[in-house]
Amino acid sequence: MVVGVMSLSIRIPEALSLKEKRLTLKSLVTRIRNRFNVSISEMGSQDKWQLATLGVAHVAGDRRYANQVLDRVLDFAEAVKQIEVLDSQIEFL
Repeated sequence: MVVGVMSLSIRIPEALSLKEKRLTLKSLVTRIRNRFNVSISEMGSQDKWQLATLGVAHVAGDRRYANQVLDRVLDFAEAVKQIEVLDSQIEFL
């Protein structure tokens, strides 16, 4: 069993308040969770209007499959027009 963990730093340029940030993040988190069957949560920059750090975890039978799922999550996030992916890091436990 392998646990793949990804940290995603994103910017939400159109968010002018924490409320707008939360709406955008809630939509993004729900879509990723439902589409890729991963655990995802906001981990950092919770008090900043335009910045967020998301943690994504996926449990798989092998490292290659976990990496594929996390890569697809990253590709999906990069395609979302409301956000800009600033950084991503993947680790395996």
